[in-house]
Amino acid sequence: MRNFVVTGLGLLMLGACSSAPPDDTRGVGFGNYQTYSDERAARESALAGNPQPQTVLPPTQSAGTDVATLAEGAIAEAETRPATPPGGNAGISDEQDFDAVAGRESIESDAERRQRMQDQRVEIAPTAVPTRNGSSGPNIIEYALSTSHPVGQSQFNRSPFGQGRHERNCLAYRSDDLAQEAFLRMGGPNRDRQALDPDGDGYACGWNPSVYRNAAAAARNQ
Repeated sequence: MRNFVVTGLGLLMLGACSSAPPDDTRGVGFGNYQTYSDERAARESALAGNPQPQTVLPPTQSAGTDVATLAEGAIAEAETRPATPPGGNAGISDEQDFDAVAGRESIESDAERRQRMQDQRVEIAPTAVPTRNGSSGPNIIEYALSTSHPVGQSQFNRSPFGQGRHERNCLAYRSDDLAQEAFLRMGGPNRDRQALDPDGDGYACGWNPSVYRNAAAAARNQ
């Protein structure tokens, strides 16, 4: 008898443990957890000042609406809008856009505009080149045009001891024009204190006057 009672109590306890678990999706005061999550998200969005997202439904089309008519109206509206240059900046000129210019200009209006531009043009008459004063130093162009002998033809006496200093002293000038100008400033072509013209042709550090002679001859022949 005792064994029967113990066995019955064990069966009752086993049945209580094997009963179905409660529905975890249910809570206090709401239907299920998903509904609770949606309501909480909506409440937090409202507190943050964000409006509730609204679903925009497409407008219903009446039986008498023609799709082709709607499309034609949209195209006509787009064509009547003023053209905007690329980038959306209305301040940029669209003169290079043929379609934009042709839409607002005619042959007559374009001719009138070009005539206005022609009338506004101001012509500046050329003036004489200012005279070069003597205090600005020697003019190598004038010196080149005043000579006629070629490079290397000796015209002036030179000391035989100046050849050793020639190349070193010429390296002090960035160009042969600057060397020739310094040579004339220091008494050349008659005197050559720095041995810039050891062969005595009157041209310092390989300077060649033919460049200026040819330019002057071409200007005279025009």
